[in-house]
Amino acid sequence: MKVLVLNCGSSTLKFQVIEVIASRSPGRREQSLARGLIDRLGDHAVCTFALAGSLPGRETIPIPDHEEAVRQVFLWLEQNPAVAPRELGAVGHRVVHGGDRFRSSVLIDDEVLAAIEACNDLAPLHNPQSVSGIRAARKILGPAIPMAAVFDTSFHHTLPDYASTYAIPYELSLRHRIRRYGFHGLAHRYLSLRYGEVTQRPVEQTKIITLHLGNGCSVTAIRSGRSLETSMGFTPLEGLVMGTRSGDLDPAVVSYLARKEGLSLGEVEALLNERSGLLGISGLSGDMRELFDRSRSDARARLAVEIFCYRARKYLGAYLAVLGGADAVIFSGGIGENAPGVRAQICEGMEWCGLRLDPELNGRVIGT
Repeated sequence: MKVLVLNCGSSTLKFQVIEVIASRSPGRREQSLARGLIDRLGDHAVCTFALAGSLPGRETIPIPDHEEAVRQVFLWLEQNPAVAPRELGAVGHRVVHGGDRFRSSVLIDDEVLAAIEACNDLAPLHNPQSVSGIRAARKILGPAIPMAAVFDTSFHHTLPDYASTYAIPYELSLRHRIRRYGFHGLAHRYLSLRYGEVTQRPVEQTKIITLHLGNGCSVTAIRSGRSLETSMGFTPLEGLVMGTRSGDLDPAVVSYLARKEGLSLGEVEALLNERSGLLGISGLSGDMRELFDRSRSDARARLAVEIFCYRARKYLGAYLAVLGGADAVIFSGGIGENAPGVRAQICEGMEWCGLRLDPELNGRVIGT
């Protein structure tokens, strides 16, 4: 069966067509047939499409919104018989926020779509885009092709109450659905399952710490395949230092900045999401590659890298305490997979708990 996967970001649309191969033997059971990215939606959207084993095509065209982006994906698929829409058996939609209701993947119908839309205020930069993408795909394919929503938050519904509850008046938490939801759940769940495959151990017998480090960053403590603690909270703003997000911050800073700078709460929130993190500290970039390269000669770039790694190491130590030790520490994401120097700096000084990177092996592991 061929499955189209759609991932609507705040200003992007990623897609992939995967062929799921039925097999009784262990090993790889799916293969990618095509993938693409529509970036910077607007007057000059950049479209990159590629069939497996082929060089990607690239063009810049006006694509104002996610509905039109989905339509462009289907137009491209139609031009390639191996992945034409008539060949699809299902469509999967990544949805950032499932609120309290969705604790697992679910087939999409009108009721489910309305419930996803009801979570828009919990993820205003992402859920409305996912809703638009779902509606566009349903409009194009009709009711014959089943569609599923897969939620970033669902993996973290196993957080115990003492880990998911904020210390604010309890009635307010209930009234406004305020709790630590956690994000990047799809990535952390995959890493847990993949670790079990690689080590040939039942997931139920593992305890691991996963660090998903990209433009957005989070760390999760996982025991027996279940999330016990994670760094992101009510929104993806909590936790680690990120490309443009502040991560953990004294809440009083919000009102202080609003008073001192004459900003609205919305403007402060935008500042913390879009102009903080690595970008805010360095004043140069939110891209770790650039900052790491410049850290020897630029003091603020060096400080940004140091704060990033220190915060990650602090969470790593805390989650070792949560789990009572770990079988493995696993890195993923653009930084986690491709920056040996960052991995080394995060793990520096962790020998006390038995964690030591082999410098030679670490230096060779890039993007694998």
